[in-house]
Amino acid sequence: MPENTDDQLDAEHTTDLPELTETPPSLDEAEDPDTFDRAYVEKLRDENAKYRQRAGRADELSQRLHTALVAATGRLADPMDLVFDPEHLESDEALTAAIDELLTRKAHLASRKPVGDVGQGVVPTAESVSLAGLLRSRAI
Repeated sequence: MPENTDDQLDAEHTTDLPELTETPPSLDEAEDPDTFDRAYVEKLRDENAKYRQRAGRADELSQRLHTALVAATGRLADPMDLVFDPEHLESDEALTAAIDELLTRKAHLASRKPVGDVGQGVVPTAESVSLAGLLRSRAI
């Protein structure tokens, strides 16, 4: 069997490869007919950005409305304790049910108002005690 040298093997392998005679297309030639001009694309992007900003603003306003509705009930110490749900904005019953359910699970979140004398605020001045006043009140 004849021995193949490295030069013969290299020559055999290089002949199997196709010749690259084409040059890659330039950017102008590669332009797809489905693409749009730059001004139109920028206009679409600006329009979509406006819609995203409006949607973000609407989400922020609905969060604030939810917090205001929960605060208006006066049943929670902190209105932010109730997690936002868009259903609460549509139905008063859903909001009330959600607050009831939250308060049954976590009663410590309920608003508390002190009742009775808590030792604060304006107190009427006490009359001074006098011996003469006591004797007069007991006299017939």
